[in-house]
Amino acid sequence: MARLTDPPPPRSPLLLPPPRPQLPAPSPALQQRAWAALALALLSLLAMTLISNIHRGVYVVGVALVVAVVALVLAFGAMSAARKAGARRPRGAVAAAVLGLIGAVFCSFALAGFLIFHTELSQYATCMSGANTTATRTVCQNQLDNSVRNEIKLLGGN
Repeated sequence: MARLTDPPPPRSPLLLPPPRPQLPAPSPALQQRAWAALALALLSLLAMTLISNIHRGVYVVGVALVVAVVALVLAFGAMSAARKAGARRPRGAVAAAVLGLIGAVFCSFALAGFLIFHTELSQYATCMSGANTTATRTVCQNQLDNSVRNEIKLLGGN
């Protein structure tokens, strides 16, 4: 029979390690910064879905890219400040960082596409503004497809 003065038996390697001490909650300012970053990241993604006018699309994508970058700066800044303060990571900071990164990458590709195919998209928008029937819209779509295909060939694609 074991006595109270006996050393405890060795821990089994199959058991979970003992829990670490809980870190204190982040300050309200850090938590608000994380929530602001999450809101901006979502706003960036929402802006990308609301592009309806091709002429203004470049500007919308540019602003959405800036908003996504600001969301990334706020999210990583909040996580870094919490780590330096010895506090837990603010809620929503990781989600803000992930969504901000997705938004920044998506906006970067969209902006590159708008800049590379600017003339083709402008011609398409002009064509679509005068298209009243389904047949003329189809002609505009075919014209865009052909012009983009030719531009890709000029850029070195197949």
